[in-house]
Order: sequence, then structure tokens, then C-alpha cells
Amino acid sequence: MATESFEELAETFEFLDDWEDRYRHVIDMGRAMDGLDEALQVPATKVDGCASQVWIMPQIDGQGPDARFDFKGESDAMIVRGLIAVLHALYSGVRVGEVGKVDAVAELGRLGLNDHLSAQRSNGVRAMVERIRTVAAEAAAS
Repeated sequence: MATESFEELAETFEFLDDWEDRYRHVIDMGRAMDGLDEALQVPATKVDGCASQVWIMPQIDGQGPDARFDFKGESDAMIVRGLIAVLHALYSGVRVGEVGKVDAVAELGRLGLNDHLSAQRSNGVRAMVERIRTVAAEAAAS
């Protein structure tokens, strides 16, 4: 149940031979991503459970379960900023009522990320996914 942009990312990762190339690609994605304005980097948008500083600002287009989910994010660590970009590819444009059905662990596993992230980074990704799911569930209920 991945988005078209995530499918494109998965195809790109198939052509990258080793983890170092994939790691560099994730960092490049983070560099290319639009950042989150500093004024929005506040406690309400901060993601707890990450070793790095991480902020996610949801953007919901519409109302109810058919509203579309999007977000902007920021981190003080380049690899985490890249992981935010990966999650953006996974979730951007998904209906809020469907966000909770996305198996992030399986989808990120297709990229080989589960095998190569430190325990702290993996916990941070889980915290970001949980924040995304929570926000989407709240939006779907409204």
C-alpha cells in the first residue's frame, strides 16, 4: 500500500548496490527536502523518543477519513532528515483513514533500512511513524 513516490524510491534503492550508497541517497533526500520553518520547531511539533531533535508538522487537506495527509519535518541530524524524507514519500497524499494501515516496518524493510539503522535510529523512526499515525487518526475522526 505504498505511494507512487515511495515505489519510485524502492526502485531507486534496488539499483544502489550497497548500504553506503543507500545511506548517501537518504542523506541527499534530506538535503533536498524543504525544511520546517524555525517558528514551527516548538514543543507541540517535537517528536519524543528520537535521539536527535525531530519536529513534524502535519498538514491535512480536507476533513474526515478521506482527507489527505501530508507533513513537513526537520531534524538536526542529516540522516534523520533523510529518514523524514523517506517517511514523507511513504505517507504524503495518503487518506488519513488509510495511514494506520500502512505497514511502515515492511515498507522500510524493502529499502533495507531496518537492517542498517542503529537501535536509537530505529526507535526514532518508530516514534515518527507513531506520531504520523496518531495525527492521521485524530484527523480521520474529526
